[in-house]
Amino acid sequence: MSDIEFSVTSGVALLRLNRPAKLNTVTSSMAADLTQYASECRQNEDIRVVVLTGAGDKAFCAGSDVKELDVYDSPWAFRNRDDYCDTIRAIPKPVICAVNGYAFGGGLELCLNSDIRLASTNATFCAAEIKLGWIGGGGVTYLLTHNIGYSNAAKMVLSGEPIDATQALAWQLISEVHPAEELQDAAMSLAEMISERAPIAAQTAKSNLRAAYA
Repeated sequence: MSDIEFSVTSGVALLRLNRPAKLNTVTSSMAADLTQYASECRQNEDIRVVVLTGAGDKAFCAGSDVKELDVYDSPWAFRNRDDYCDTIRAIPKPVICAVNGYAFGGGLELCLNSDIRLASTNATFCAAEIKLGWIGGGGVTYLLTHNIGYSNAAKMVLSGEPIDATQALAWQLISEVHPAEELQDAAMSLAEMISERAPIAAQTAKSNLRAAYA
């Protein structure tokens, strides 16, 4: 079974991290697969919207699999790896993230690099890297500050402590909260609605939103 599931239905691509026993932590091979599937999302004109989520009911994504760091021969090899956050950021079509459980470290950055974020009631969000002696490299400081304000972002990044879905909604980190069993349906329903809009207009709107956000 693949660690990344990819399917396309009625103009909507579903990208699911499929490593639930490891909290959907991302390996180097998964990052490479995400790069491949993101390229398909960019080039396939039949795909109008992307939904990103995780398998299981515990975690959307708990970041990179730090136990895999030894596979890199040198710091340069690690530096030049496929960056899964950049991969999602580079998709020009609308990306909806359905956060089902933990969004920690790189998982938080993955959802921050999406355009619309929905969450389950049991979702938690955490910039935990400072507890390991570093900070996130997928844009967490910039993206959190722009989404939830400087003070709230500083609290998350400097403490490394999680916030729940209720707090995330209050801080406008996410747009909606749904019961876990309804989250994917809600994300797919929104994706299908957006997929019915004019595709060039949708992509242009995303580009303009990103420009305004900068």
